[in-house]
Amino acid sequence: MATIPTYIEDIGAHVGQEVTVSGWLYGQRSSGKLKFLIIRDGTGLLQGVLFEKDIDSKTFELCDRLTRESSLRVTGTVRVDERAPGGFELGIRSMEVIQIAEEYPITPKEHGTAFLMDHRHLWLRSSKQHAVLRVRDEIIRACRDFFAERGFILIDAPIFTPAAVEGTTTLFETDYFGDKAYLTQSGQLYNEAAAMAFGRVYCFGPTFRAEKAKTRRHLTEFWMVEPEMAFYDLNDTMDLAEDFIIFIVSRVLKNRSQELVTLDRDPTILQKVVKPFPRISYDEAVKVLQEHGEEFTWGQDFGAPEETLLSERFDRPVMVHRYPLECKAFYMKTDPQDDRLALCLDVLAPEGYGEIIGGGQREDDLKELQKKIDQHQLPREPFQWYLDLRRYGSVPHAGFGLGIERTVAWICGRPHVRETIPFPRLLSRVYP
Repeated sequence: MATIPTYIEDIGAHVGQEVTVSGWLYGQRSSGKLKFLIIRDGTGLLQGVLFEKDIDSKTFELCDRLTRESSLRVTGTVRVDERAPGGFELGIRSMEVIQIAEEYPITPKEHGTAFLMDHRHLWLRSSKQHAVLRVRDEIIRACRDFFAERGFILIDAPIFTPAAVEGTTTLFETDYFGDKAYLTQSGQLYNEAAAMAFGRVYCFGPTFRAEKAKTRRHLTEFWMVEPEMAFYDLNDTMDLAEDFIIFIVSRVLKNRSQELVTLDRDPTILQKVVKPFPRISYDEAVKVLQEHGEEFTWGQDFGAPEETLLSERFDRPVMVHRYPLECKAFYMKTDPQDDRLALCLDVLAPEGYGEIIGGGQREDDLKELQKKIDQHQLPREPFQWYLDLRRYGSVPHAGFGLGIERTVAWICGRPHVRETIPFPRLLSRVYP
């Protein structure tokens, strides 16, 4: 009978068959003439069992020399065992050791955050970090599927840009062959150009903010998915954002339930993410803050404390709309019903996780946009191409950006966004 190379996640399809699994030693224990090896291969954990009488003495003795994360290849017969991880075990008949690892620095004892971040390249192998990044993968695939199913076209926005999108104080500047260029803060402006060509588009990529912030919600490099839609208004955009979040959460609940168990994340909390989401105006949100004793002045944007207080009042995401124009970016359209306000929205995740979506309707009038660029003291020259969009067939249009890391943190119930991206970039960290 031929031996079947297989991955642990597919092991249940091979009960009674002889298979070969390649992976790393995750743990082991011994009971006299019986040894148990826990093997991981990136898709799951598998218990391998070695009986002294069933295997050569050299291989049996070699097990005692194996260290955690030693790489190996094992061959044996798959059998059902409900007590084993995953419900199956492998009766090992042969083993090839590829490398005996040096002493592994991450142990079951408690390690400080700085130590774990210095060893992020190894910390990724732990069960909880593994689960978080599998959920991240599911969320990213759900994002792509959601927009593909609705006829959106993926447009890749540039990383180097000639001007700011979200304000000039958080730009990473770089020399571009003698000229100044900046790492993108958002793909939105280029998305608007693409929306005028294709109608409904989205971009998905890394974005950069030179924010000197040491909070659990901030990274200097993070990923955003940003849809932009021609002929959409603010209400259309809120409807799309609501459907989008529900789609993402339902996919995680369906496909990553085991990872949520690993993370001790109560699924009943996420099961409450259904329509309708509460929608409150900025004015209503300010009243809530003031009623709870917050000293908050109308006209300010919400920070982490305000977002936390607001989001803790709801069991599902809450949409806050129509913020003061003065605290929003230059491209936001003025509310025709109140010229103090912008037609914008933020979506705040519950349980104090705060903003995961920001967006709104864009200014589509040429003269108004020129005026707003001047009011924000931005140079017009880098935006000439952007102004062209208002010269040649301007239409109402809108969009938003969803931050992947904040969304992962919320869905996984993690305390800090540094755990939601493989190699986080923070104010004081670019290693490893």
